[in-house]
Amino acid sequence: MLHLSGDDFHKMAEWAREHMPEEACGLLAGYRDEEGDAFVERVFICENADHTSEHFTISPQEQLKALKEARSSGMEILGNWHSHPETPARPSAEDLRLAQDPSALYCILSLEDPAWPALVAYRKDADGNVARVLVSHDA
Repeated sequence: MLHLSGDDFHKMAEWAREHMPEEACGLLAGYRDEEGDAFVERVFICENADHTSEHFTISPQEQLKALKEARSSGMEILGNWHSHPETPARPSAEDLRLAQDPSALYCILSLEDPAWPALVAYRKDADGNVARVLVSHDA
């Protein structure tokens, strides 16, 4: 399960709305408990270097900066998130192709209805199997 505060959910949704029609993106930092649940303590907002509505790229410099900030606070990077400005919160073929880290969580924030953003999380194991991860937030 992925645990995210309502404030962090709203922060992601607001950033995504502000950057429509481009995909918005960022990283999630926090910790995992003994059962493997992920707890987000910080949402990193990143620029989509591609500036397109069809995919996103977080620059290596922004990734490294987030990693350093997370580690200095005793956190790990749990995964990334990006928005789908006009489509549902489900991974596209490109999203699945690019999901290469079996330890990472991949989150999609749909703005298909901008007033009611929807967040879905998934992971892809080393064999290519995709599994949805439950998301808990108090939004």
